[in-house]
This record gives sequence, structure tokens and C-alpha cells, in this order.
Amino acid sequence: MFDKMKQLMDMKKQADRIKKELDAITVDINEVKGIEVQITGSQAFRSITIDPELLKSENKARLEKDLLRSVNAAVKKSQNTAAQKMASSMPNLPGMGF
Repeated sequence: MFDKMKQLMDMKKQADRIKKELDAITVDINEVKGIEVQITGSQAFRSITIDPELLKSENKARLEKDLLRSVNAAVKKSQNTAAQKMASSMPNLPGMGF
């Protein structure tokens, strides 16, 4: 029983270390011209930069669509980065094999 508790504590320490590493990773997305999104490996947004030309009222619908596409791309790339980090750091964790 003590061995299982020790294993769980070790896994928690490893997970905490990975979380800190993911917090330090920044993913940049420039998928849509005029919109840049920065997100960490732990899915915390750092910044969203929008070209002032896109802020004109006649561009509203396009901006909304492009911003949504950019944010979704950033989250997806960040999730992939996190999954790869977890798989390499915890290769014996079930469901983490790639």
C-alpha cells in the first residue's frame, strides 16, 4: 500500500513539473493575416493582436470569423504541444502513447 502511495506522490510531482514547463511554453499562431494569438502550453492566452485595418466596422463579420478560427487553431496547437510533452515525460501513463 505504501508503494502505491509513493507512486501516486511521484506522479503528482511529475505532473506539477510538467504543468510548470507547459506554463513556460508559448505557442504563436499567425494562421489568419492580421491576427496573432499567443497561448501557453497549458492553454492560458498571453495575447491576441489584431491589425487595426481589421477593426473597421465593415470588417466585423470577417474579423469575428477569423478571430474564432485563430483562437481555435491556437488551442489545438497548444493541446498537441501539451499531449506531446506529457507523452514524452510520462510514457507509461495509459492512453498517452502516440
